[in-house]
Amino acid sequence: MKAICVGHSTYDTTLPVESYPIENYKYRIENHIECGGGPASNGAYLLAKWGIDTTICSIVGDDYYGDKVVEDFEKIGANTKYLEQKSNYQTDSSFIIANMSNGSRTIITSKKDPIRKLSTSIADKADLILIDGEHPETAEEVLDNNKDAISIIDAGRLTDDNLRLGKKVKYLVCSKEFAEKFCNKKIDVSNIKCLIEIYNELKKYFKNTVIITLESAGSFTEISGEYKIIPSIKVVAKDSTGAGDIFHGAIAYFIGMGYPLEEAIRYSSITSAISVTRIGSRFSIPDLEEVLNYDQLI
Repeated sequence: MKAICVGHSTYDTTLPVESYPIENYKYRIENHIECGGGPASNGAYLLAKWGIDTTICSIVGDDYYGDKVVEDFEKIGANTKYLEQKSNYQTDSSFIIANMSNGSRTIITSKKDPIRKLSTSIADKADLILIDGEHPETAEEVLDNNKDAISIIDAGRLTDDNLRLGKKVKYLVCSKEFAEKFCNKKIDVSNIKCLIEIYNELKKYFKNTVIITLESAGSFTEISGEYKIIPSIKVVAKDSTGAGDIFHGAIAYFIGMGYPLEEAIRYSSITSAISVTRIGSRFSIPDLEEVLNYDQLI
C-alpha cells in the first residue's frame, strides 16, 4: 500500500511543567522535547512507522528546524521527495507548555502565511491519502489524480478550503468545533437527537462517510444504518499534544488496511489514548503491536 499525506509541518518544542506557569516568573525544567509536528505530517509519521510506504508533501524552511523535520521523516523511512525546503522561508514552529498535573497543553505557534501549492506537481499514485487542508491546491491535485484511493481529511477548522476538499474525500473526520460551526449548533454529547441532527447535516452536504470526534467523549458516526458513539479510552493523561493528529493517522491506517469502521475507530482511540500518557507528539506514537494487544495488556 502506498500513502500520500499533504499538510502542515512544524517543529515542536514541548516544555513539561508541573503546573501552568504564573506570569512574570522564572521556571527551570530538567528536560524539554523537540520533534516535528503538524496534523497530516504527524499522520504521515505514524503511517511510515507502522510500515506503510508513505510520501509526505509539505513545505518547511531551508533552516535548522526544516533540516530536523526532514531528518525525522528520513529516519522513520518516509519518502521526502515532496517535502520542500524553501529558501528565505522560516519553518513554522510551535512551543508547547505541557501541564503534567492535568494533561492539558497550551500551544503558541509561529506560522507564516500558508502556501497553497507546492512548487512541484504530484503525479504519484496512492492507495491512501490523508490531508489536513494545508496546501489545498496540492491536496486537490493529489485527490483528482487518485479518485479510487481511500481518502481522508482531518478537518479541524471550518474553512472554505476544507469545505471544498471535504466534498472530494471518501472520509470526513472532523472535529467537534468544525461540526458545531458548520451547523451553527452546539453539540451536547448526552443528547443523541442533537448529534444525529448535526451528523445528518454534515452527511447531506459532504455525501461521504462522516466521523465527528468528540474529544474525551469519543467519536460519533453511522454504521450500517445505526448511529453510534464509539467511546474514548480512559487513561491518565500527561500531554495531549498531537493526540488528534495521531488519531487521524491511525484511522487512515486501519481504514486503509480494511478494518471495519467501528474497529478502526476503536483502535485509533487506543492509539491516541496511549499517546497522551507520554510526552511529545511523535515520540508518543506507540508501536502497532502495542495498539493491537492493548486489551490483553490492561
